[in-house]
Amino acid sequence: MSDSIEKIEKSEAEWREQLTPLQYHVLREKGTERAYTGPLEYNFESGAYHCAGCGARLFTSGAKYDSGCGWPAFMIPADSKAIREHEDNTYGMRRVEVTCAKCGGHLGHVFPDGPKPTGLRYCINSASIAFTKEEG
Repeated sequence: MSDSIEKIEKSEAEWREQLTPLQYHVLREKGTERAYTGPLEYNFESGAYHCAGCGARLFTSGAKYDSGCGWPAFMIPADSKAIREHEDNTYGMRRVEVTCAKCGGHLGHVFPDGPKPTGLRYCINSASIAFTKEEG
């Protein structure tokens, strides 16, 4: 099976050098930031959200909404090939983990309780993404 996404592979030492401790914990160790503490939770400017690890474009501001969950929430990714979804049965829960298709970094989880038209809530850690404001 061919995959059009060019994968990024780095050693753990390279990731540690590139990322802040919180970004490393979230992206590489599948951690999370505390609810309501991420700077992008309350960002509603126009622009795009990119992976903090590799820069891949993941979500757009048009898909972001205030879900009240404590983390940035999106209805749909910018491109279906930008993310990967994996079953996550940790902590005694059944969830769907969302990772960056390019670098494999942990972004958060997707839940089936979002608004129409998708009905999805991509609950994403601020530490795993970077925002680029739309010019103009």
